[in-house]
Amino acid sequence: MNHRTWVDRIADWINVIVLSLIAAAMVVPFLYIFSVSFSSMEEYLRKDFILWPDHWVTDAYRYILSNDKFIKSVLVTIFVTVLGTTLNLAFTSTMAYALSKPFFGQKLFLFMVLFTFLFSAGIIPTYLIVKETGLLNSVWALIIPVLISPWNLIVFSQFFKSIPEELNEAALIDGAGPFKVFTSIVLPLSKPALATFGLFYAVMHWNSYFTGMLYLSNPKLWTIQLLLRQIVVVNDTSSLSAEQFVNIQPPPAETIQMAAILLATLPILIVYPFLQKHFAKGVMIGSVKG
Repeated sequence: MNHRTWVDRIADWINVIVLSLIAAAMVVPFLYIFSVSFSSMEEYLRKDFILWPDHWVTDAYRYILSNDKFIKSVLVTIFVTVLGTTLNLAFTSTMAYALSKPFFGQKLFLFMVLFTFLFSAGIIPTYLIVKETGLLNSVWALIIPVLISPWNLIVFSQFFKSIPEELNEAALIDGAGPFKVFTSIVLPLSKPALATFGLFYAVMHWNSYFTGMLYLSNPKLWTIQLLLRQIVVVNDTSSLSAEQFVNIQPPPAETIQMAAILLATLPILIVYPFLQKHFAKGVMIGSVKG
């Protein structure tokens, strides 16, 4: 029988209370953002803190979604996220698979990867490289400089080493080439790793704004995070001049900010449940023996 002492029970209650406080500290800000975004101007001006609006209005969302700049930034962000994540996985998986196999010069290539992981050129040299290669004011400036993550590459390589070599040898005996083995055997067995790193890369591209600040001066190429920064940090909502609100009083700037934050976060929250099954397995990739 499991005999629990009063000390164990007190410890359990302390854990419950502490975890509940941590959960509340995470949930309350989201609830506040959600509530303010649906609040009317009168209610927002009357109350100092809103956790649940008395009257639900969608003026802030109609104001944002009727704006061409916001829709354009969403489309640019989707394009960068989808294309960037696809290229990230393609280049990371192929190079990781190559590094997982013994070949002449393997240690040199591995050293080069580790060197970039420990030391970076810095903001100014990287900016000069992007400028000299003609990537400024191009969506490629948000993709090519971060094409391969050294950390993801190393972990991915260790994952490939855990795949039984007998599978590869059997395919080679049957006449399959190295590329056929990689695409038909290795990649199907790597769904947890692909889902995990795909989610990491997708979140990185979707939330990236600093690289856009450095490399994009054309507002037409702004991603949703750059536009969100303009609305929230710079507190400039004048660029969101929705046609249907030109002749009437627009919603409060704060409700527009909260609605923009929620709309920028929503896509990742929608995608994650579909990858949760593979992501739960993929988080254990780093524990695979090399």
